[in-house]
Parts: sequence; C-alpha cells; structure tokens
Amino acid sequence: MRSVTQIPVLENIPVLVRSPFNVPIANGAVANAFRLKEALPTIDYLTKHHARVILCSHIGRADTETLKPVYDALARYVPGLAFCPEAVGPAARKAARELSPGGVLLLENLRRYPGEKKNDPKFAAELAELADVFVQDTFDVLHREHAGVVGVPKLLPSYAGFLVEREVAELSKALTPASPSLAIISGAKFETKEPVLNKLITLYDTVFVGGAIANDFLKAKGYPVGKSLVSGTDAGHLKPLLENKRLTLAVDSLVAPAGGTRADARVAEIGDVKDGEAILDVGPKTSAMLADLVKRSKTVLWNGPLGNYENGFVDGTDALAEAIAGSGARSTIGGGDTVASIEKLGINDRFSFISTGGGAMLDFLAQGGVLPGLRALD
Repeated sequence: MRSVTQIPVLENIPVLVRSPFNVPIANGAVANAFRLKEALPTIDYLTKHHARVILCSHIGRADTETLKPVYDALARYVPGLAFCPEAVGPAARKAARELSPGGVLLLENLRRYPGEKKNDPKFAAELAELADVFVQDTFDVLHREHAGVVGVPKLLPSYAGFLVEREVAELSKALTPASPSLAIISGAKFETKEPVLNKLITLYDTVFVGGAIANDFLKAKGYPVGKSLVSGTDAGHLKPLLENKRLTLAVDSLVAPAGGTRADARVAEIGDVKDGEAILDVGPKTSAMLADLVKRSKTVLWNGPLGNYENGFVDGTDALAEAIAGSGARSTIGGGDTVASIEKLGINDRFSFISTGGGAMLDFLAQGGVLPGLRALD
C-alpha cells in the first residue's frame, strides 16, 4: 500500500477520504467517539497540507440513517467542518468545488444509495468525480466489496490513511503471537467465526470460545443448553475443533429464564442448565480461569463480548477487560461491545492495540491479512 504521506501534491487538491464513522447513535447523538478520534490524524495531516478534504462513510444498516449526528460530534474536533445532505450528485459536486484549501466536508451516508453495497461502477464514478485522490482510512469495511471500498480505487490514485496503516501493522503482529498465547473469540453466528477459529487454533496455544457460539460447542458435547441461542451447526462439523486440545470452553455460566434480566440470573455449572433457561454470560469460575490464562500469557487476542452484553450481562466481559488491562501481555482487542466495555471502564490506554474493526478484524486474521479493500489499494 502507498501511504497518505506519499501523495506527491496536496496543496488545493480535492481528496476523497473514506472515514470510520459507522458509530453507535443514541437519542440522536454519537454514543461512542472512539472511531471519530481515530480518524483525526489523517484528517489533520491533509488539512495541514492544505488539501480540500471530502469525507465519506456509511452508518448503520438501514438506508435511512444519517451522518448528521456524526457531523455534530466531529465538528468539535474539526473547525469549520461542513456537511452535505447528499453523497453524490449536483449538491455534493457544488459543496466539494466550494471547499477552500484546508477545508473539510462530510458527505451523507453512502448506504443511502443502492449503488454502494452493489458496488455499482456508476456510483463509484460519481463518488470519484468529487476528487483527484482517494484515501482509504476506515478498516471496518475492508472486508466488503462495496463501491466506496473497492470501486473508487479503480478510478483514482489511492492511498492508505494512518488508521488503515496502523490496523494492518498491528493485526499482522497478532498473526505471529509470542508464547504463551491466548485468543478469545466470542459473539454469535458460528458460521462467521469458524474461519478465524480454524486459523487461530493453529497459531495460539489456547483458544477460548465464549458468547453464543460457545453454546454450539456445549450442545455438540452433549450438555443441555435450554433456550440458549444456537446456530444449529451440525455436531459433526464442530468435531475437528472440539477434538483440538487447544480449544477451551467455559466451566460455569450465568443463566436466566428465557427473556429474563440480570436480576433473574443464577450461576450454573456446565450441564446444569434447565429447559426454560438460557446461557447469558460466563460464570465466576470461568472468569477466574480466564484471568489465570491471561496472567500467564505473553500475547492476548480478544474479539467479542463473553455474554449478552447489550441486555446487561456484562460481568464476564468487564472482568476479562480488567484482567487483560492489568496483565502486561501484548493485547489486541476488537469488536463493538468489547470496545464499549473498555471505554466504559476507562482503560483504553492499557491495551497494546484496539482495533476499529469487528468483522474486518476477524476476516483479516482468518485470511492472513488479505481483504478486498486492501487488495484494492495494492
């Protein structure tokens, strides 16, 4: 990849920057500014070199969502920031033309346009005509073959921003862990986690599987899981991973009646889950086991909450975050709820690297550092 620092001329040059602005919104405002702050070094570099900076991004899943709350939050860090309620078309072209050297413009949500996810060449061309240079500075979408990821680089000289450069460098280090090494992969949907589990089980001394995907393994081993979320993966499909001595599962869980709250929960040994109950977090014995594994590790990789984090089952995730933060191990962390836990605890600076990617981080690791958005910059 060519770096943003290798752009030969920036003075008064319109530069289109794909930025990491897919952030959580609550009550019409940005709920977590982590990704916004990670975008600032590239924006600052371009403005200090008097480029005309045009920021583009997506937000959320629905094509009705807006980047206006991101504009409101980002304006606190970027003086004179302008917002265009369109991403392409006459209004966007006019706003881009009117930018002064060092000025910054934020375009509306790219996913309001069907051409973005469809990787429509016409939509990519409309985006590309706004600028002379493209800078890719959002890592979390690099596993997607979308117009603003792989389409635009076919049309403009393209460079990696500081965030993407750092993501690649730091996650590459996670592919060569120092022993003893521990990987923790949690969350839901086994089919999306299977590739990274198959990869990490060959690289890490211990791979702990938590969250809803662990329920598939427990069920395959013959343990009752009650009403717990499972993906329905065939037990035979899980057999190679289950038989690998590096794979580790919880020894106890926090369970509650299906639909219950944290106040309804009880600690249950593995095998003691009743028919009407669901596994919603790891138990205290598992937290202690993980803390001990972390303490003995030189390298720790973690992606995904250990429990149903959004519904208040945060104990296991928070305990693990504290354990890693205090361990002294080289730590690489990723995933939205994982980062939310760290932010809430105020311990961001106690980790070696916090990735802005969730699925992109997992795909990067699973594929040995190859992603469509990175190939597009080659």
